[in-house]
This record gives sequence, C-alpha cells and structure tokens, in this order.
Amino acid sequence: MLTDSLLHFFEELGAEWVLWLLVGLGGLAIVVIIERTLFFRRTWVDSTKVSRELVEALRTGGAEKARGVLARVPGMPGGVLAAALDAYEHGVEAVEEVIYGAIAQERVGYDRFLPVLGTLGSSAPFIGLMGTVIGILTAFSALGSGLEGNVLKTEVMSSIGEALVATAVGLAVAIPSVVAYNAFKSRIKAMSANTEGMARLVLAHLKSESARAEAANGRR
Repeated sequence: MLTDSLLHFFEELGAEWVLWLLVGLGGLAIVVIIERTLFFRRTWVDSTKVSRELVEALRTGGAEKARGVLARVPGMPGGVLAAALDAYEHGVEAVEEVIYGAIAQERVGYDRFLPVLGTLGSSAPFIGLMGTVIGILTAFSALGSGLEGNVLKTEVMSSIGEALVATAVGLAVAIPSVVAYNAFKSRIKAMSANTEGMARLVLAHLKSESARAEAANGRR
C-alpha cells in the first residue's frame, strides 16, 4: 500500500536532513541580517540636521549650494534630494513627480534580501514540523517493531527527541527572521517618510521662489 511505502520511505530518510537544512537556512538568515544591518547603518542620515543645512543652502545659495550639502548625504535621502534638485529648473510639478519616482527607485535597494527573511520566517516552522512528523513516525515504527526493554525505550526516546529538536530549530530560525524583517521594514518606512519630508522642503522653497517670481512679473 502507498501508506506503508511512504512510511518506510520516511523511516529510511530520517529527520536529520531537516535539521541540517534548518541549520543552513539559519546561517543564511544570519548573513542577511548582518548585511542589512550594516547597510542601514551605512546609509543612516540625521534628517533633522540635513533638513536644516539643506534649507539654509537653498536660501543662501540656491540649488548649486544645496548640491554641495547633498554630496555628503548617503542613501535614500541623498539620492532622492539630488534627483529633486536636478529637476529644480523644470518647475514644481516636475520636482514633485521626480520625488515620488526617486523614492520608489531607492526603496528597491533598501528592500533587497528582505523577502529571504520573510520567507524564512513563514516557512521555517513548517520545515521543522516536517522533521517532527518524521521523528514521530519513526517512534511509532519502533513501538511496532517488536523491540523490548531498554532497546525499545532508547529507540523511541531518540526518535521523539529528534522530533522535538526539529521543532525547536525551526522556531529558532523563524523568530529572529520575523523580528529582523519587521524591524527593517519599519526602518524603511521611517526612512521613506523622512526623505519625503526633506524633499517637501525643497518643493516648498521652489514654490516660494515661483510665487515671488510671479509677483515680481505682476508688478512690472
């Protein structure tokens, strides 16, 4: 019967391969978490300080001086604000569209590798559960094998222990992955909001200049 064939297959397969797979996935999660942590640290920006310097540069020297400020601003804010200044001469509507387009492009780099953490967070418990099921099947098989005494006890306990370890390792991989995924997503959301806020300052300054130019033309 198919059930007996599958049962024999899983008994022969064992649950140890599941543990090795989870260990490998755990290593992958650690690598991604470290890489993303270093990336976010490298691209961190003090938005309050940059906003203050940017507004001062726009007021005293215009777009050219503002570009000098942005030359030392890394990550999403630097890229988005530089794109906004490049479109500065094309008017308010152009700058506004450029801001949203640049933020969307910059987010691609920030979201890099995060799907790996999301996938591990959702799938690792099920992989561990598969190891658990295989271990339980092996334990039941030992109970029906005709073994007795300490030999039976050792075989059953070993299989159950292997099953529980698979569950524990699956959770050990999933929990940090989910925590890191949510933390990084929250950081990206905050970074996008801060970048949009700084870009709005550029937009406000441009609107102010346009209003002054229109008023001057009206007086003529």
